[in-house]
Amino acid sequence: MLNLKNIEVIYSDVILVLKGVSLQVPEEQIIALLGANGAGKTTTLKAISGLLHTELGEVTDGSIEFQGDRIDRLDPERIVKCGIVQVMEGRPLFEHLTVEENLMVGAYSRNDKPAVRNDLERVYRYFPKLQVLRARTSGYLSGGERQMLVMGRAMMAKPKIMLLDEPSMGLSPLLVKEIFKLIKQINEQEKVSILLVEQNARIALDLSEYGYVMENGRIVLDGPSLKLLENEDIREFYLGLSDKGKRKSYREVKHYRRRKRWLA
Repeated sequence: MLNLKNIEVIYSDVILVLKGVSLQVPEEQIIALLGANGAGKTTTLKAISGLLHTELGEVTDGSIEFQGDRIDRLDPERIVKCGIVQVMEGRPLFEHLTVEENLMVGAYSRNDKPAVRNDLERVYRYFPKLQVLRARTSGYLSGGERQMLVMGRAMMAKPKIMLLDEPSMGLSPLLVKEIFKLIKQINEQEKVSILLVEQNARIALDLSEYGYVMENGRIVLDGPSLKLLENEDIREFYLGLSDKGKRKSYREVKHYRRRKRWLA
């Protein structure tokens, strides 16, 4: 459904951030993208959604295809209309608008008003707390309420794929459990594919079917999520310490391999 083939990303014509990244998101699946801060995960999502263009970033090599059509040269609005919606890290909202007004912003590109109203009610069924808060100014919401709102707003765009960037950040364990339960429901009931960027490796791999691990702008490891959970190098890397008490890089672990460049 979504296919990144050996993409490279450069910011401001000089800073090479992604170096030959290839990954796939099959239809109706949840795919995890893991890695430390600065590995290139968010840049990968922005390359897919077209938001790189707003930050002096550019895909300079390789290609991004969605349902067989190349999209890496499209602007963000056209990519949203294709069915790809990014839920950004930090949960940005129009804080002066109400909860319901923020949700309706998600449907700005649609002209099917009866269906939009039906989708609004569907969002309220997934997130009943948002219905209770529908008239509240969004700037006064808690972190968990904001996460529900940005996910609900993305659903209003009728996505085929949602790109979720760090949905658990700053939330309590109880709220994290609730948010990830809702992500699974949206995937299964709405048939929405999900590319999930998440620092919590355990919960991301428990939820997903397949995972990719990034380091320094490259994919260094990938495989079925259950196998990644059993991989001793994954465990050691995410614990962050080697036997000698030093942080370990994937360049040092025995299962490390540099993935071959895909041919376009």
